[in-house]
This record gives sequence, C-alpha cells and structure tokens, in this order.
Amino acid sequence: MEFGLLSVIAVILLVGASIVGSKIGIAAPLLLVVIGIGIGYLPFMPLVSIDPEIILLVVLPPLLYAAAVNVPIVDFRRNFRPVIGLSVLLVVISALAVGFLVHWFVPAIPLPAAIALGAVISPTDAVAATSIGKRLGMPERVVSILEGESLVNDATSLVLLKTATAAVAGSFALAPATGAFFYSVAVAVVVGLVIGGLTVWIRSKLTSPVHDTIISFIVPFVAFIPAEELRASGVLAVVVTGLYTGHHASKRFSASARTNERLNWRTVQFLLENGVFLVMGLQLHSLVAQVGESELRLPHIGMLALGLVALLILCRSAFMVPLLMGMRGVTRRYERRNAGYNHLNERVQQSGIAEKADGRFRDRLRRLDIRTKRSAADLEHEREQQLGWRDGVVLSWSGMRGVVTLAAAQSIPTTVPYRPQIILAAFAVAVITLLLHGLTLPVFIRKLWPDGAGTGHQKKELISLSRDLYEAANEAIDEAVEAQEREDERTREAARDAQPARDPKQQEHTDMAVQRARASARSALIPLAAAAAPTMPLETHGAEHPAQTYQRLLRLALEAQRETLLEERAIGRYSSQAIRAAELALDAYETRLLPPAAL
Repeated sequence: MEFGLLSVIAVILLVGASIVGSKIGIAAPLLLVVIGIGIGYLPFMPLVSIDPEIILLVVLPPLLYAAAVNVPIVDFRRNFRPVIGLSVLLVVISALAVGFLVHWFVPAIPLPAAIALGAVISPTDAVAATSIGKRLGMPERVVSILEGESLVNDATSLVLLKTATAAVAGSFALAPATGAFFYSVAVAVVVGLVIGGLTVWIRSKLTSPVHDTIISFIVPFVAFIPAEELRASGVLAVVVTGLYTGHHASKRFSASARTNERLNWRTVQFLLENGVFLVMGLQLHSLVAQVGESELRLPHIGMLALGLVALLILCRSAFMVPLLMGMRGVTRRYERRNAGYNHLNERVQQSGIAEKADGRFRDRLRRLDIRTKRSAADLEHEREQQLGWRDGVVLSWSGMRGVVTLAAAQSIPTTVPYRPQIILAAFAVAVITLLLHGLTLPVFIRKLWPDGAGTGHQKKELISLSRDLYEAANEAIDEAVEAQEREDERTREAARDAQPARDPKQQEHTDMAVQRARASARSALIPLAAAAAPTMPLETHGAEHPAQTYQRLLRLALEAQRETLLEERAIGRYSSQAIRAAELALDAYETRLLPPAAL
C-alpha cells in the first residue's frame, strides 16, 4: 500500500515538473533534481538508496532503446566522426585525466580506482541539453551529435569501468584489456544486428497491436542479456538494435504499429528519464550520511567535485579544437566521392545501357542513381551545416551528467578505499553539471543564435517535400486511371458490343472519386485537415462503387507517397525532421483510412 502511494506521488511529481518546467522555461530534469533533494531532507523522509543493478539492468536498456529508435541513421552516418570522437576518445581522455587528478588530490585512493571514478563521470547525458536546445532553436546538427554521443558513450564508460575495476583487484594488463575492449564492441554490434533483424521480422508478421506492443517492450532486454552473457557491452547491443529497428520500421511495420510504438516508448522514456533525475535528488541525503566523519569530509568532497567539473569542461573544450579542424577535411572527402559518382553515372548514361537494362540490372542502376543523389545531398549538407565556432561552444557547454553516472558510481567495489566519498563526488559532479550547464545553456543559445537556427529553411523544406509527395500521388493516380481505362477498352472489344457502353453517370462518379483521391492525398500531409475515408472493402466484382474507387486510388496514392518518402530518406536531400514530420502525417492519415478490423 505504501509503495503504491509513493508511486502515485512520484508520477504526479514527474508530470507536474514537466508542466511547470515548460511554463517557466526550465528543463524538467533540473527541477526534479532540486525537488528530489528537497524531499530527501524532509524530517519524516527515510534515507533513499537504490540498488545500482536496478538502474543498470532494468532502467538503462529501455531508456537507451527508446532514444535509439528515434535517431535517424542518416544523421548518425553523417555525424559518425564527431559522435565517435566525443563518445569514445573524449571519454577515455577525460577518465584518465580525472584519474590522475583524483589520485594526486587524495593519494590514498589508488590510481585504478580514481580512473574508475573518471569512467563514471565522463559520459554525458543529452536529455536536458537536447530538450533545451530543441525548444530554443539549437542547430539540428548539434542536437543530432549530442543524441548520438549520449547513445554510444555509455558503452565506452561501462567497458572502461570494468577494466579499471579489474585493475583495482590487481588483474590488469594493457594488451588483454585492449583486446577485451574491441571484443566487447564487436560482439555487441553483432548481437545488436542479429536481435534487431530477428525482432523486426517477427513484428512485421504480427497483426495484433497487443502482441506487437509486448514484443516491443522486451526487445531491449533480449538484446542486453545475451550480450552481457557473452562478456560484451549489453548497452551497445541495445543501441544497435534500436538503430536497426528505427531504420526499418518505416518499411516493415504498419502505420498503426509505428503510431503505437511512438506513443508507448515516448511514455516509457518520459517516466524513466525523469524518474531517474528525481531519484538522483532523493539519494543525496543518503550519500551524505554514508560519508560520516571520515578524514575526507564534505568540504573536501565539494572542492574535489568543483575541480572535477572544471577539468571536464576544460577537456571537452580543448577536444573541440582538433575535432572541428578535422571536420574540415570531410567536405573535401565528400567532394571527391561526389565527383566519382557523377563521373560513373555520366558514363552509364552515355553508354546507353540504361535504356536496354531490365530486371536485376535495372535495380542496380537505380541504386547507383540513389547513391549519386545521396552523395550530392551529403556534400550539400556538409557545406550548409558545417560545424563552426558557435557549434563548438554549445557542444562544449552541453556536458551534463545523469543516469549512467548515478548507477555506475554505486557499482564500484566496496573494497575500494573511500568508496562513499567517491560515490558522493560523482553524484555532486552530476548535480553541478546539470544545474550549471542546464541553467546557463539557454543564455548561450540565445546569444549565439538570436533568431534561432534555420527556422525559415525548415518551413521551405516542408513545403518542398509536400510538393514532391503530392506529385508522386498524382502520378500513381494517373497511372491507375489509365490502366483501368485500357482494361475497360479491352473488355468492350472482347465483348464485341455484347454489353452496353460505359454509363456516363458511372464515368462522372469515377471522375469525382479521382478528384477526391487527389485532394485527400494532398490533405494526408495536413492531418488536421484530413477527412475520414470510407471503410468499404477494396475487393470488387463487376463495376466499382464510387467509394471503392476512391479508396483504391487513395491507397495507391499513399503507397506512392510512402515509397517516395523512403527514397528521399535514403538520399538525404531533406532533413530528418522534415522526413519525420511527413511520416507522422502519412501514418496518422493511413491509420484513419484503414478499416477497424485491420487496426
């Protein structure tokens, strides 16, 4: 009874903080940390201590999966270099720097244990940063880099933590540790791809939304557990599975399945993310009590935490310089690749092979054409959204820590000297970075981009994409009408006037159905303006009813729009935000179009 009441109060706090935060312009995670600290120090409130296994095994997999399924592959591919640099190299560099500083500040803490602390506080949590950035107009590419970094750096941190923990026990050797790291990454990627492919195939065969939802909820754990049993990174396996699922959902899942999954995982993500920040605040009192009256007291821990925050900011800022300089060479690489594809495409066109090609060879030429267009789109994206000093400033100041820091710190072995102080220092770093960066980041964004970043471009992009999809729908309707007219003509010729000519009224009804289908294909991109379609079956015998003609043509139009959207996503000519907006609109309209029995 008491647990149920506390759960209800916690949910009310999460929802209330989210509503209040949106009203006053402060990210909900920041409010929840402060609220948790205040509640934790109430006289009647018992000390709160959460088993780290609950967060590492129960909370982290679904949290990372929910984030990964929403990360477009095209963004991850285009930002692979900065994402890997920040999530792997910077984590290792920061962990080593923190380890040497802590060991110098408190010599009684062994260097491996100090490096373990560095591994704990090195990974960033992009929840607060991206929620602030999206609201205030942070550039899309910066948001994509932060989201990609937060997905991968958790795996680096936990693998590095295992290595440092082994070194504390005296079983560390550089060569085996390096081999174990690469083994962990490679096996995790393979497990993630296998589980992703298997679960996507299974879910594509399901027709019940209940069954699909149940399978969806266990996917993160199905990926996490085998990877951990194979001594690989379960976190990375979950991320790979989520990326694979999110990329193939548009092709393999129905519109209703995608709609249900978005809503379900947004709810899960909201509860887990915000719940963890509330728990962070609640545990402060318990961590302070564990420190007691040891030689390393609270003032020393406070000084150490401030020094670690300053060191982390310095490492991240310094790392941005070579990172931004290295990104300049990406444009030249894209230019060379684009020139190569254009040259190859021109030779194919001049040879006349395209006109004679059929079957499998035609598919290869189509893939070549898509790769050529994608290469040109990548080059244009790199030129238009090249990372500059303003992006580097915001990336440097977005290093907030969160859920992984909280959970991983408590997994440090009890035999490590000053373990309570280490855990409290890690917690203090997480809270300080959340409040410091979270409260000041809006000021940076407003100063660097007073008018927002790319707002006008996004509107033009949506208009252009809507026009392309509408043209694809019109072409599909025209082809269907022409095919039907040819079929009717053949039928009349075969009957040799045995049946009367087509009824003019029937022709009028068909023309009206065509016009309605064209209008509905346009309104499918504006969900609020779309009208509910008739739910009559498509299979007909004899002359079609006008409503059946309308629905058949509208289905063909929606299929053509979806195929065009998938092709544009593969090319990357439009931003992921525009592609996602169009997909949401088409899914919403298609869900309303389908008969209830199919949902």
